Amino acid sequence: MKRPIVGIIGNAYYIDGDYPVQASGVSNIEAISAVSNAIPVVIPSLHKVSEIHELVDRLDGFVFTGGRPNVHPEEYGEEETEAHGTFDRSRDALVLPLIRECVELAVPVLGICRGFQEFNVAYGGSLYPEIRDLPGRMNHRMPPDGTQDEKFAHRHDVIIEAGSIFERVFDSNVVLTNSLHGQGIKAAGARIIVEGHAPDGTPEALSVKDAKNFALAVQWHPEWQADQDPVSNQLFTAFGKALRGGF
Repeated sequence: MKRPIVGIIGNAYYIDGDYPVQASGVSNIEAISAVSNAIPVVIPSLHKVSEIHELVDRLDGFVFTGGRPNVHPEEYGEEETEAHGTFDRSRDALVLPLIRECVELAVPVLGICRGFQEFNVAYGGSLYPEIRDLPGRMNHRMPPDGTQDEKFAHRHDVIIEAGSIFERVFDSNVVLTNSLHGQGIKAAGARIIVEGHAPDGTPEALSVKDAKNFALAVQWHPEWQADQDPVSNQLFTAFGKALRGGF
């Protein structure tokens, strides 16, 4: 039996400051291959909107990854500020309609970090530019120093809503995760159901209301050592089942 093919959305990246490339973290590729048991294909964020139907028709699922560029605030009706960071407008143009198209056609989709935020914006939600500046919130950003293992180490619990899809995925109401994001959900989109929060109230897990297949996103980075971390393994295993119609 052929393995499903999963599109992993890439990001604009520059070598030596001015040579443009499209890239995805190796951890995303390894998680899809090793845990979801699917064939990963990196999709450049340069496709035209007119090509979305072809992408959805040819691939079995999509992962909307994290990335240093943020969703441009214009996409949710706000003005750009320095706090919003850098942007990848070509990715914005591709992924927001692609998420909606996949959900409507029951194509499994998984959002990670920036992907989590893209799910929210795709359905009319908004974002805070900097979570750590909000009263009572912790610093969710990646530690500036240390090894990769230290930067991706577990940082806080995520409290999962009882009766939610994520409770079924994790078979638990509390999971331990890493934390490497600056932005976060401000107002949830019309079809966004927040199913998990950090202890400080920051949304960390969401589903899309009335989705006919796997349409989940998390604010943390489960792709890091997904074959070893039990929570990450459960998430990518569930995604793999959805690719085969078993979720």
